[in-house]
Amino acid sequence: MRKAEEGFSYFVKDGYPDRLGVSKRGRDVNFAVAVPDRKPCSLLLYRKGSQEAEASIPIASRSPYGDIRAVCIEKLPVEKYEYNYRIDGEVVLDPYAGSIRGRQVWGKECPEQDLHCGINVAAYDWEGDRPLEIPYEQCVLYATHVRGFTMHPSSKVRHKGTFRGVEEKIPYLKELGINQLELMPVYEFAEVSSPGETMVLGQDRFKKQEDRINYWGYGPGYYFAPKASYASTDNPVRELKNLVKALHKNGIELILEFYFPRETNPNLILDCMKYWVLEYHIDGVHINGGGTPIQVLAREPLLSRVKIMSEGFPMDEIYPRGYCPSFRNLAEYHEGFLGTARRLLKGEEGQLLEFAQLIRKNPEKSGVVNYISNHNGFTLADLVSYDEKHNEANGEDNRDGSSYNYSWNCGEEGPSSSRKIRRLRLRQSKNALALVFLAQGTPLLFSGDELGNSQQGNNNTYCQDNELGWICWNNGKGGRVLQDFTRRLIAFRKNHPIFHQPWPLHVTDYLSCGYPDLSYHGNRAWYGGFEHQNRHLGMMYAADYIAANSQGNQRDDYFYVAYNFHGIPREFALPRLTGERKWYVAVDTSREAPEEILEKGQEELLKEQKTVVVPEHSILVLIGK
Repeated sequence: MRKAEEGFSYFVKDGYPDRLGVSKRGRDVNFAVAVPDRKPCSLLLYRKGSQEAEASIPIASRSPYGDIRAVCIEKLPVEKYEYNYRIDGEVVLDPYAGSIRGRQVWGKECPEQDLHCGINVAAYDWEGDRPLEIPYEQCVLYATHVRGFTMHPSSKVRHKGTFRGVEEKIPYLKELGINQLELMPVYEFAEVSSPGETMVLGQDRFKKQEDRINYWGYGPGYYFAPKASYASTDNPVRELKNLVKALHKNGIELILEFYFPRETNPNLILDCMKYWVLEYHIDGVHINGGGTPIQVLAREPLLSRVKIMSEGFPMDEIYPRGYCPSFRNLAEYHEGFLGTARRLLKGEEGQLLEFAQLIRKNPEKSGVVNYISNHNGFTLADLVSYDEKHNEANGEDNRDGSSYNYSWNCGEEGPSSSRKIRRLRLRQSKNALALVFLAQGTPLLFSGDELGNSQQGNNNTYCQDNELGWICWNNGKGGRVLQDFTRRLIAFRKNHPIFHQPWPLHVTDYLSCGYPDLSYHGNRAWYGGFEHQNRHLGMMYAADYIAANSQGNQRDDYFYVAYNFHGIPREFALPRLTGERKWYVAVDTSREAPEEILEKGQEELLKEQKTVVVPEHSILVLIGK
């Protein structure tokens, strides 16, 4: 043990190399950092608010632990200090820092040389909190951006654009029926770049930012530190933990999205995931980026009950043949559903066969997340209002963003004064939501879609930190109608386990009960009619399989869902039900609000039990009871 240097009254000793970053070791504070090639390294300590280092503590270049250097300081009053490292003469931030000081103000340019790392070893009272472990099939996922969720003046929250602002909206999420919240990157990233700094904006990298801002947050970041400008206080760590705890108390899981560039160290990624689970009690992660060691994450014992979402998983390389996990923690973020559902919604031919497979997709070993809109692409309101993207506001001559949106403006580009067009757009929005919420798997609702939120045809608002990129909470009567429909549709799904089964559907009568678990129908019963030109399909779900597969713990009725995306009415043949069962109307998207979804027990008896005519651009759900 030695006194660090003149004027610095604390003692230092050799540290512990087992955990990178800063950690508390009894009375000591341990600092550990990876320094390759035995380069000279010093720990710099700053008094909070000072840019001048109070102490520079050399760390021996010869370490018995490879490239890891570590030092301990005895009884350091961590609330008074910040730190950086000087490696080979250059002052650098700790990639494992638990907080970054200097970026507390959103949109303010702050070069890295002016930033310091915070020392976060204070205890936090979790009050017995733990992750919720809600099975995928019971989840209703809501995806949003911390800042954009509440920044609009219409959000009516006190702490706009912050973690506390999200917490203020928990009652809204709970009333809507949400039990899983996904947030776009909440770790520290540079929304404003310094001169010469590379940023990832949209789908491209730029050396010069000009007047664009990295609003979404994709790109390199300090992955262990919650974003300081997303906090309403000077303690983003505590504020984010408060949000997690409040969500859990209300039965809502938290999923965090991470983007890792291809060059990111795989060990850092694994350490990062474990850190957020242990330190913040998060329920899951959505991983983006080409450098992610997805198989390693999937096999990590600590993460075996943590939800891991990604574009896909090599299941044969993760689980031994014949093995099925007791808790499905992996899930495919299913962009393929988006394309097929959108093309069918607008009435394209040749989509039925693919759609019939996607809507029942529910793998035994993993979950699947279905969505028809997300931050990357049109909002739901724009999906039914624009044929073309309108990204001129991004300053890239409308070249950014995908040109393949599979959208239909219902007869007029952009806002319309035509009552007929507005009614059709509202019906198409309801159809789109029904496509997602009547599919097996986990439905994802992109925030604002339930309110009719528009981005004026911009399908790539990566740089729009303004009312174009924020959610408008007041979209008139149409927005209120859609919001109420969404709430009731979510409740309908939750009330009927047949639409969120935990096991695969086989399209066979494996119980010998007289009906397959799922069957396809069309103009004729028991014939799906998957011809290329068809855009209508009936799907019957048999109730017997719910009770059998759940060992009698659950019950449900028979259901027949008729999808008609033709521009004319179509007739569907109805299978005959056993005993005294008859078909009743439960959901009809062609009806005016609030008659589209009938309350349980108030369903209307269908007059004709052999056939039913479904209006154009409509979805009809019949219940057999």
